Amino acid sequence: MKQIVVTGAGGQLGSEMRCLSAAHPDLEFDFADSSRLDVTDRQAVLAYLDAHPADIIVNCAAYTAVDRAEDDAEACRRVNALAPAYLAEAAEVHGATLIHVSTDYVFDGRNFRPYVETDATCPATVYGRTKLEGERRVLEGCSRAMVVRTSWLYSSYGNNFVKTMLRLGRTRSELGVVFDQVGTPTYAADLACALVESIRQGIVPGLYHFSDEGVCSWYDLAKAVHRLAGITTCHVRPLHTDEYPTRACRPHYSVLDKTKIKQTYGIAIPHWEASLEACLKILNSQE
Repeated sequence: MKQIVVTGAGGQLGSEMRCLSAAHPDLEFDFADSSRLDVTDRQAVLAYLDAHPADIIVNCAAYTAVDRAEDDAEACRRVNALAPAYLAEAAEVHGATLIHVSTDYVFDGRNFRPYVETDATCPATVYGRTKLEGERRVLEGCSRAMVVRTSWLYSSYGNNFVKTMLRLGRTRSELGVVFDQVGTPTYAADLACALVESIRQGIVPGLYHFSDEGVCSWYDLAKAVHRLAGITTCHVRPLHTDEYPTRACRPHYSVLDKTKIKQTYGIAIPHWEASLEACLKILNSQE
């Protein structure tokens, strides 16, 4: 039976991995949230993996406060770059495989076609730069590493854009959302399924892209959330990016090409709107 340690287990993806684990009794999961393991402490990471031997480590831990990172670069780097390096070191020592989750923010968003894994990176934010450093440290430090870039992650767990649109849609009569930033939402449950499937089939080391299928803007996503949730009392207005200034600049285009991961593992990826509807049904059942 494969032993799997999941770090950052209290976040969106980690929580979806925990939920999914019940359907896979042939895999033994150890969910290590921040209270059990501080991934920014090298000695703690090495000691934890000594005490909890793993065949596979899935690193879901990340500093994702993109705007705050611009003024908190060192803390962001500790989680997004140094912690993955420590996990890669521990994985290599124990002969384990490391799956590390990265982001579309490693690109500057100036492309005109979906990004493939071999496209040149050019992060424009502290968050993106630290995530890119984390990728490189993982691939250099662990000979059995799989890095998966994803985009626009949301879930029924934690805080995210989808839940924010639900809350604001129910409490405001009008809302402005940018329409000139284009990408693909990713339901964390779909990413969790893809990671588990790769584990079941046997990890093929390398760099991969994963998001749900399709393309939309943040405006389109907000409209879809309200339509599927039956919210009719809030008018959503399209905004240009310069009408909604943020501390960190967002990629204008960050669609990821999933051909490699689909061909490698033979997985089918749902359209973003079908997954959004599935997530909203769960959120509705929790109310």
